[in-house]
Amino acid sequence: MSAYKTGKLIIEGKTKQVFELLEDRTLCLLQSKDRITAGDGVKSHQLAGKAAISTATTAKVFELLNQAGLKTAFVRVEGETSFIAKKCEMVPIEWVTRRLATGSFLKRHPGVPEGFRFNPPLQETFFKDDANHDPQWSAQQIVSAKFKLNDVIIGQDEYDIMNRTTLTVFEVLERAWATRDCALIDMKIEFGIDANGEILVADIIDSDSWRLWPSGDKRLMKDKQVYRNLTTVTDADLTTVKRNFEWVANQLEYLVPPPSSKVVIFMGSPSDEEHCNKIARYAATLGVKAELRVTSAHKAPAETLKILSEYEGTGEKVVLVAVAGRSNGLGPVLSGNTALPVINCPPVKPDNVQQDVWSSLNVPSGLGCTTVLYPESAALAAAQIHALHDHLVWSRLRVKQLTNFITLKRADVRLRN
Repeated sequence: MSAYKTGKLIIEGKTKQVFELLEDRTLCLLQSKDRITAGDGVKSHQLAGKAAISTATTAKVFELLNQAGLKTAFVRVEGETSFIAKKCEMVPIEWVTRRLATGSFLKRHPGVPEGFRFNPPLQETFFKDDANHDPQWSAQQIVSAKFKLNDVIIGQDEYDIMNRTTLTVFEVLERAWATRDCALIDMKIEFGIDANGEILVADIIDSDSWRLWPSGDKRLMKDKQVYRNLTTVTDADLTTVKRNFEWVANQLEYLVPPPSSKVVIFMGSPSDEEHCNKIARYAATLGVKAELRVTSAHKAPAETLKILSEYEGTGEKVVLVAVAGRSNGLGPVLSGNTALPVINCPPVKPDNVQQDVWSSLNVPSGLGCTTVLYPESAALAAAQIHALHDHLVWSRLRVKQLTNFITLKRADVRLRN
């Protein structure tokens, strides 16, 4: 039970209830039910324990999305079967993203083989209307409807933001599930507008929301499609469905691991510390831990190689950044003595820019260190290397691209208005 006092029932659906919170009217409580349905509620069964599994699944999914930097309505778990969220007026649209063709898509597009791969993922939108089986809507229909939610009218700009966010959510979760050798085939999400007019990923994301095929094999599916496919439903069938949902919730425990990617910033002089701290701060925003070291490849080459050997021997995933101006021997020396990636980021001075940069660019043959000028660029370059193995860093980068898109979109709206 919630420690908060709940007010009136805001809305009740087939599998959840949403209540006001008396202590904070900007929040609400979402209470899941031990109920599973399909076919717009035509098929429906009690499934003991489903509410707790759904809440645990939703919490882990939103934890991952929040860590990636996405804006969501989720606040925190409040009980075994409920969680607190920002109170939103919901956009009555389901936003669906598909990587492979299956399910209803095949019925609507005869001739497309099951398993056809969409690159980029295919996006579709459906108006929430159970009586008419959630008809598919176009972008033009959504914009023309002029939904007004918390004083925000859903126009083309709002549609574009939600459409782009939907794709990012799918890609973040697809990357995460791939680390468990599980293919995210398709999924649906919903958006809400909070009291501040923010567009947030909202509602519930659980095993009712997606198709999951372990090892990419449809026969091993672990989602609600197993229940949808049943012509008759026995207690044994419901037990199988519940075990599948529990498997999904358990797998999600592994999708938000502790940070493991590291950037080690070598500086040739203590006077470069401010420059290096900027790199470290940018790296932290991308989920990459930073360590700072001081050593000179010219004045103390043996010590430089000794420090380098410390990181080569740890087995950690490390990217090196060399911060040295004037005659930059630090980056080339590191690059020539390690297989770890090396990025030069010289702290150039206005009166000597060309010479400082040239010393980092004009390296001997056989060396592969790259050169960037700005601390943010160094952090981004290091994060992009780590993104090859770290899905959380990859997600931070993807969300940063989304944030750039939304920032430009918002700026354009302000100027137009």
